[in-house]
This record gives sequence, C-alpha cells and structure tokens, in this order.
Amino acid sequence: MDEAIGHYPPDEKRSAALPLLHLWQEHFNFINDDAVTWIAAKLGLQPINILELVTFYPMLREKCAGKTHIRVCRTLSCAMAGSYQVMENFCAATGIQRKTAGDGIHAPISVSADGNLSIEFVECLASCGTAPVCMVNDKLHENVDPNSVVDLSENRESRIVNRPEPHPLEHRIIFKNIGRKNWKTDIKTYLDDGGYDDLR
Repeated sequence: MDEAIGHYPPDEKRSAALPLLHLWQEHFNFINDDAVTWIAAKLGLQPINILELVTFYPMLREKCAGKTHIRVCRTLSCAMAGSYQVMENFCAATGIQRKTAGDGIHAPISVSADGNLSIEFVECLASCGTAPVCMVNDKLHENVDPNSVVDLSENRESRIVNRPEPHPLEHRIIFKNIGRKNWKTDIKTYLDDGGYDDLR
C-alpha cells in the first residue's frame, strides 16, 4: 500500500485512493467499513471521501463475491442488445436468485449457496459497440449470446450472438460492419472495411 502511495506527490496522495481500493479489494475480495476508514486515515482524508468512490464505481464492491464473479452490463446499448436476457439466463443456469434492490448498495451482488458463483448488474463496461457484454472475473466477453451463458459461467468462450438486421430507416455509419463474419474490433479491420469513408 505504501508503495502505491509513493507513486504520487505528497500533496496529491489522495490520487492514490482508487489504487488502494483496488489493492484492498484484490486482497480481501470486497471493501468494508474498515477499508474505508483505514484508507481515509492513510491518505489524510475523511471516510466519506473514500466511501463516495466505493459507491460510485461499479467495479468496487461492498459485498464479498464468489470465486467466479459475473458482471453483466445493463446500460442502454447492452440493454437494447439483450443484457437482461443474458442476466436472466445466467440466473437460470446457475440457480442464483438475483437481488433486485440493495440496502443502500449501488449494485447488489447475488451469491450462490456454495459461494463459488456470484452475479450482478453493473453500469457501462466500455464496449458499447459490441453489446451485450459481460465480465467473468476480469475477462471481458463481447457479443454475448444469451443462450451460451453456461459456457461463460464455466469460464469457457461464448458464441457470438447473431444480431437482428437494423431497422430499414437506420443508417449505420460507424458500426455498419458489426456482426459480419470475421469482423474484429481493431482499427485495421475498421479501416479495411471503409471506416471513416462515410464521414468524409
């Protein structure tokens, strides 16, 4: 922890708050009141300054997660592409009863009876163009097929979802090639497919 703080100037050590929270969570699996108090004292801050980070960022959790932790994005792009069906299928496949309301917790985590699996909805995972997306532990899965969530919960690759064709009045510019065979999410593929041509 002291090493992480040492990466910041003495008058900017509050910048170490997020790295310390990640280190704590990595070691203890969640962030409790003791963590908030300890990190605040270590950085010369008030506990509320740390708590507001914990409750704001969806990657930080206040409850212990399972050995395999599944996060399903629920923001607009993913919701429209089927993330709620992904979540429903995960719960059905794993037998986890998903919590729908938290006791002040921004994203309630549902944990299996044996503690091996946990699942939660989270906000944007920063891959809107390849929705729906989810994370299994620290691995991002894009274009998730709701019918292949069993593979994901067992840490195997998911099949890519076949997307419906866009509405006839929709003119895709940036994402017009998403879903076609051999499509990749890199800039070379995008440029080879005429990327940016429609914007000129």
